[in-house]
Amino acid sequence: MESKGSILIKLMLLLQYLSVLCVSQNFDFFFFVQQWPGSACNTQQGCCYPTTGKPPADFAISGLFPSNNDGSYPYNCDTNNPFQQSQISDLRSNLQSNWPSLLCPSSDGSYTWSAAWDIFGTCSESVFNQHDYFAAALNRKDHADLFQALFGVQPHGASVDLDSMKGTIKDSVGFNSFIECNVDSSGNSQLYQIYLCVDTSGSYFMDCPVSPKNVVECGSTFLIPSF
Repeated sequence: MESKGSILIKLMLLLQYLSVLCVSQNFDFFFFVQQWPGSACNTQQGCCYPTTGKPPADFAISGLFPSNNDGSYPYNCDTNNPFQQSQISDLRSNLQSNWPSLLCPSSDGSYTWSAAWDIFGTCSESVFNQHDYFAAALNRKDHADLFQALFGVQPHGASVDLDSMKGTIKDSVGFNSFIECNVDSSGNSQLYQIYLCVDTSGSYFMDCPVSPKNVVECGSTFLIPSF
């Protein structure tokens, strides 16, 4: 007969094993999304500049979203690990420049980052802690300079061709993309967000295995409003 000590050790080892299973990878890739602020503001709803002032005329991070190959995506994965500003204090200035909030009323961006971590970031805990999640998004933006790639060829404030833009992005980043439009205050289709895909380590771009869910791509031509 096994001793109580031996049984206890086995139970502890089992619990450790189960805890590893619980934090195992539960997604297949990330959608990395950047937003053109001109199109976020040039709508009937409008926008509000952050309390830190008007953001740069550059693409802004919209999110780093864990996703699955079947088109589904996890969310709200760990309510016991809420966003803590202290975890990203050294990234704050960088986030304000590259992941600003254009929601109304004006804010310093903390609410946007909190929602990003609580809803989606917690689903990447097998890969990232809070700091590393935001650092990975900033790093991917550094490696996908869409502003230079697109507007070095075609200045914003003009009409563009969808296939041409996709080709320019692929030439720059090396992989395919999805391009989402919204509608301006006059009902014209305009560039809104660009989706790229990133591997589960958050380190490398890849071809997207599936289109983003509930996102309708732009038509053959659309506008890029100034900002």
